[in-house]
Amino acid sequence: MSPALQLSGASVRRGHRMVLEDASLSVSAGEVVGVVGANGAGKTTLLRAALGLQPLAAGRAELAGQDVDRLSELQRARLAAYLPQERRVGWNLPAWRVASLGAILQDPRHARTSALAALERVGLSDLADRGVLDMSGGERARALLARVLAARAPVILADEPAAGLDPDAQLLVLELCRAEAARGAAVVLTLHDLGLAARACDRLLVLGEGRVLACATPREALSPQVLREAFALDGALVDTPAGPALSATRTLREP
Repeated sequence: MSPALQLSGASVRRGHRMVLEDASLSVSAGEVVGVVGANGAGKTTLLRAALGLQPLAAGRAELAGQDVDRLSELQRARLAAYLPQERRVGWNLPAWRVASLGAILQDPRHARTSALAALERVGLSDLADRGVLDMSGGERARALLARVLAARAPVILADEPAAGLDPDAQLLVLELCRAEAARGAAVVLTLHDLGLAARACDRLLVLGEGRVLACATPREALSPQVLREAFALDGALVDTPAGPALSATRTLREP
């Protein structure tokens, strides 16, 4: 069976600079893979390249074994749900209508029902009729996540889904991502919190200046050597009753 999502030797160029170079990633149904790295490492570019939203200078991106460049926009939308890092909304639509934009691709007749169920999962049942521009930033972020959940796509790519949320909401988001993997979706997340990434993901892909530095289990991927190279940190993952946590201090990069 083909992986749900696959990048093979993917490179992206902006001007004279390579922002992603020879990156490969294969994600199977039921798996949660985290993409981590310092700011500017190429995390968002990798997600966009996987969806065909970012032209490749070299390499190949596939969804369900099909070259993304040969898929129509509708086919891509049905195969993969995308939550971008930017939480911009053009119109002050009720939350249930925003969530229904995901569901309508799969089953238009039951889009409202699916949207309301997704809003309940993210804890926004009481705000289903509120305009998303009248919500707090955290509430709006959860409404946009509900849109992704309502799509029930085989692949989910979420760019910093926990950013800016309070600790309880961050844990809820990651629990929902794990639940989507349990139903059979392939889930790819970018995350800045390395402790949360280690707790939520089966594997971590670590990027440094557009290159893949590691792709392995969280403990292997966040080895002391990789932490130093990718994040300029001296430290390691440590076990706590709640799961892995990062214990580290900054180290000075060589000039």
